[in-house]
Amino acid sequence: MSHYQRIACLCTEAVDTLYALGAEEHIAGISGFTVHPPRARQEKPKISGFSSGKLERILAVEPDLVVGYSGLQAELCRDLSKAGVEVLLFNQRTLSGILRMVRVLAALVEREKQGNLLEITLHTRLDMARTQAKLWDLVGWRRPVVYFEEWNEPLTTGIGWVSELIQLAGGVDAFAELSQGASARERKIADPDDVVRRQPDIIVGSWCGRAFKADEVLARPGWAEIPAVRQAEHGMVCEIPSSDILAPGPAAIQHGLSQLQQLIGRWHAHHHGTLAE
Repeated sequence: MSHYQRIACLCTEAVDTLYALGAEEHIAGISGFTVHPPRARQEKPKISGFSSGKLERILAVEPDLVVGYSGLQAELCRDLSKAGVEVLLFNQRTLSGILRMVRVLAALVEREKQGNLLEITLHTRLDMARTQAKLWDLVGWRRPVVYFEEWNEPLTTGIGWVSELIQLAGGVDAFAELSQGASARERKIADPDDVVRRQPDIIVGSWCGRAFKADEVLARPGWAEIPAVRQAEHGMVCEIPSSDILAPGPAAIQHGLSQLQQLIGRWHAHHHGTLAE
């Protein structure tokens, strides 16, 4: 018998990972924001939001472990700890952190073999993207500059693993120097004109919990000078759903990375012909 039998997952990436490990029977409840895998929403009770949750609702599923993510859930996790529940609060901000999270969860449910296989699968996916990007480099094609917008008011750029995925997919993160900021406040772009000055070739919107509005981006004062905006009709201003890239788990690698590759491939195809696709 594994050590933990009833895990309450306050973060979507824990649900994604446990299902990928074949350990879904250990999940007692999930975040209401869970998207991956889709069947989790039909199979598991929803017990919390992301930064909010009622203690009684979580305790009602009788968890022997609660798994959360980031300082935004710290207060809730503190209250759960006071109620006598064991709590594990992850805080991964990088791709290596995502892989480490997979290993930890696999060990907690005694699925080390499945964890190793999942980690190999994710590593392989990263390596394949890296190889494709190197092929574009070898033929002398410059890497497109990618502006990733995590939020619109105030403008907030992508977190660490997103910046890494942009690089692996063959792009250049327009605000790579901000990506190491742990909080959204540290990744805020103070001056919208700074985006214009950096001349991104591709704009990716992924407004966490809200639908991206490309028309709103295209109408921003001065942004008509941005290459991506000038090429908007060719799909250079677009959305990647936040559930596919902003949850630091397998989905970011399995879904977010492929969409970044498609966007960058489309940009190369427009500039260099169909061989880039």
